[in-house]
Amino acid sequence: QDGAPGHKAIETQDFLRQNCPDFIKVDTHWRNNDEEWPPNSPDLNPLDYSVWSILEEKACAKPHPTVESLKRALKKAWKEISLDTLIKIVDNFPKRLKACIEANDGHFE
Repeated sequence: QDGAPGHKAIETQDFLRQNCPDFIKVDTHWRNNDEEWPPNSPDLNPLDYSVWSILEEKACAKPHPTVESLKRALKKAWKEISLDTLIKIVDNFPKRLKACIEANDGHFE
């Protein structure tokens, strides 16, 4: 849930609420700021705080002559990330959320 319109759609939120036990509600509209999901923050997005750096390290160790070459390298790098690694990244989320709360929505490492 990164704030993309499709993720904030009421139908999507209803589905997740019914099917995901630890679901955290997101604001469905900018005027409705009463839900649990924090504002957009790379510190709270597993792709931003971890996965992209792994992909960059693996796929961008050398320059790519074409966009297609980069796409192939990224797909290969993604397949090399183990499920265990992804689970650890996601399991780190509550700790990061707590740090955000303790920082009163401010910067944290």
